[in-house]
Amino acid sequence: MKKIIHVIIAVLIIGISLSCEKFLTVNPKTDVARDELFASESGFKDAMAGVYIRLIDASSYGKALSTGAIEDLVSSWDAVSTSPAGQLGLFNYGHQQVEPILSNIFGYQYQTIANINAILDKIDERKAVFAPGIYEIIKGECLALRAYIHLDLLRLFGPMPANSQVGNKLSYIITLSKVPSPPLDFNSFSTLLLKDLQEAEVLLKGVDPIRSYSLLDFKNGNFKSEDEFMKYRYLRMNYYAVKALQARAYLWFNQPQNAYDAAKSLIITENLGGGKKFRLGESTDFNNEDNVLTCEHIFGLYDFELYSKYRSNSLIKGRDEVVVKNQLYGSTGLDIRELRLWVETKSNYQSDYVFKKYYSPTDGGLLKDFKQIPLLRISEMYLIAVETAGQSEAESLWREFQKARGLDEAYLPNDALQKKKLLIKEYRKEFYGEGQAFYAYKRFDAAEEDIVFVPVEAVVNYLPPLPKIEGTTLN
Repeated sequence: MKKIIHVIIAVLIIGISLSCEKFLTVNPKTDVARDELFASESGFKDAMAGVYIRLIDASSYGKALSTGAIEDLVSSWDAVSTSPAGQLGLFNYGHQQVEPILSNIFGYQYQTIANINAILDKIDERKAVFAPGIYEIIKGECLALRAYIHLDLLRLFGPMPANSQVGNKLSYIITLSKVPSPPLDFNSFSTLLLKDLQEAEVLLKGVDPIRSYSLLDFKNGNFKSEDEFMKYRYLRMNYYAVKALQARAYLWFNQPQNAYDAAKSLIITENLGGGKKFRLGESTDFNNEDNVLTCEHIFGLYDFELYSKYRSNSLIKGRDEVVVKNQLYGSTGLDIRELRLWVETKSNYQSDYVFKKYYSPTDGGLLKDFKQIPLLRISEMYLIAVETAGQSEAESLWREFQKARGLDEAYLPNDALQKKKLLIKEYRKEFYGEGQAFYAYKRFDAAEEDIVFVPVEAVVNYLPPLPKIEGTTLN
């Protein structure tokens, strides 16, 4: 893993940190710098590295959209009600401490989109500078990452899928321009996003080495390449990550058959030598200190500082195991998430029940380096397929998923309402601390009684306002 760290440290994020005027327009003074940066293949690679560095920033998936604000919205951690986290847990979007948090997420994500668009703005006209396959890899990644970030902006700030006519309209930015892009309705936004993913799939399908090699091949050195840029496809927006994002997006856009097709294709995908490309994690993975279950990661971000962040963050829920085991897991005594993802610590005569998914101190080479922030996992594909498949197949997939989690009884109700309530609970358990619970609650339009850990005084509201900039609201 030292090699990838050296690559990241060597990257200079130059030329593409485009200033976004009111988040949605681009400063044209950077044009000369961009022309110089994108004169060579290495410049495009450096720009891509810059995008990934932005994604692990605390304003993005390094905290705010993984363990931070997005988890505070569903009260995942202990918080004083008067604190910013406490106010987020009360859905008090207008509070003076909450507005800057949401505004920062909104602005930072659109700025990252602008950086991606800076690459896409030049890549076609500079196609001749690329070695075979690199153009397709970079362009495909850019299109898919643009879709990924836009989808999360929509899932957070946009309307609820069950009632898409009510709520904010957001811009889907596909060009560099001094003119702000107009806000789009739900269907128009979905059309552009799915178009990006379709084009990304076509670009990556024939050139991405992850289709021919297993995750283990990349980690143990069986995949050999003189190009450092190609060695870590399991940590990039690869071909399979595009398919997984399609499944997530189709589900959000109320296209269950397409969501099922994409999710099922990943569940059944095998390596050329046999065995599933992405397998469900089990108790043995926890024994190996792989608390984030990297075997499940279809797309994850490597964060060298992940363990340091874990130690500095207060990922605490309750003073003992009773709150979490009873309310979240139902005290099964069998669920590996219940048994292995939490630890009781004591300091200054006080006990804390601490979430340890991101506990990864071991330094034992690639095979023992689990400092990955999960963004798309095969477990999500199972849940999408369970929701969208016919009952018989759904029951089979549900049993397979539950068995991996250490649970023997895996009854899946056929009643739509009961099944919905079951899936709401499962999303909460499965993706705790990964920033997915709020989106699941919002998509299902979960009632207050179905939201684990919601404060009794909270008024549930899945529609945050768009941030206000210089006295005006972007809408």
